Amino acid sequence: MDSEHRMRKTKNKATRLIVAASETDPDMLYATKFWAPDPFIFLERNGKRTLVLSDLEIDRGRKQAKADEFVIFSRLEHEVQGKSKKAPPYEKVLAHFLRKRGIRSAVVPSNFPLGYAQELAANKIHVQATNGLFWPEREAKSDKEIEMIGRALRITETGLKRAIEVLKASKPGAGKRLRWSGKTLTSEMLRAEIDSAILRAGGIPTGTIVAGGDQACDPHERGFGPLYANSLIILDVFPRDAKTGYFGDLTRTVLRGRAGEAQRNLWDTVKAGQALALKKIKAGVDGVTIHKAIQELFAERGFPTEVRKGRRVGFFHGTGHGLGLEIHEHPRLQKVTLKDRQVLTVEPGLYYPGLGGVRLEDVVVVTKNSCRMLSRFPKQLEV
Repeated sequence: MDSEHRMRKTKNKATRLIVAASETDPDMLYATKFWAPDPFIFLERNGKRTLVLSDLEIDRGRKQAKADEFVIFSRLEHEVQGKSKKAPPYEKVLAHFLRKRGIRSAVVPSNFPLGYAQELAANKIHVQATNGLFWPEREAKSDKEIEMIGRALRITETGLKRAIEVLKASKPGAGKRLRWSGKTLTSEMLRAEIDSAILRAGGIPTGTIVAGGDQACDPHERGFGPLYANSLIILDVFPRDAKTGYFGDLTRTVLRGRAGEAQRNLWDTVKAGQALALKKIKAGVDGVTIHKAIQELFAERGFPTEVRKGRRVGFFHGTGHGLGLEIHEHPRLQKVTLKDRQVLTVEPGLYYPGLGGVRLEDVVVVTKNSCRMLSRFPKQLEV
């Protein structure tokens, strides 16, 4: 049974309300399967779903959105406006719509706009933010969702493949700076090559990381300036599928040239940490035990997590996170007991200024007895 049918079968008496743009709000996109750049209204009452859309979106919405009823916003707007020449504020039209429907209370997502909530309160309409997930069904991915995440990962892999091609074609120049197509190869240039490949494959690039040397020791540094031979380079690629809105997320750490013993040891240790996690993941396991086991393995191999010269070194971020309509969605691997059908990243890393950073990230779906790998891209240190 797919998530859409599960949602419709959920016997939830609470009236549900979302006012958001589905392009940026995953709960709205999940509910409607409809892409729109501007906020619109979603109301679910007694299992019936109503969308209030602008004149601009109403016809497309009727063709594409998953809903039972479609209402034109401008009609409601005219009812509120009356003889006034000034268009009423959005929240007054929202309150009018809910009053017309006899709505006295509704459950809203935790990010529901405060201005809207205050206007509804002034109209004696009570809103209650959800404590936790607005759609709990989002946590366990349906077969269709797993397929869509797989498609997003194929797009991600296209970007990584292009990065490896460019690095392979580059040559060391003066001061070990890599040169490609007659120019110094920079993080910005390699990112542009990755992002262009993603766009051609049907993805939307989002904040691609190409970080070499000590830059990679700050895990969310996107990277800038020249890339160097014989230096570790973290490639973290997490595009959105332009068709479905689902994300892919993969990281590889590579080196153009020859790795030194310390670099290889760092890379091999992270790979062993990831392999340990993949072996332990299954439904019913407390994620924190997996996280701690990786940290212990790293410490045993001479890579402790500690503070040196005022900055964190070692493995100081989470082991993984949920992946779906958000790049970081519920759950965080080390904060929950794992459940069947959760889709998670597994991405241990080690970071030591002077040596560099290594992170390896793949995506799995949790099963009752193990986990199934959804990503396919090979791991290689030297290119």
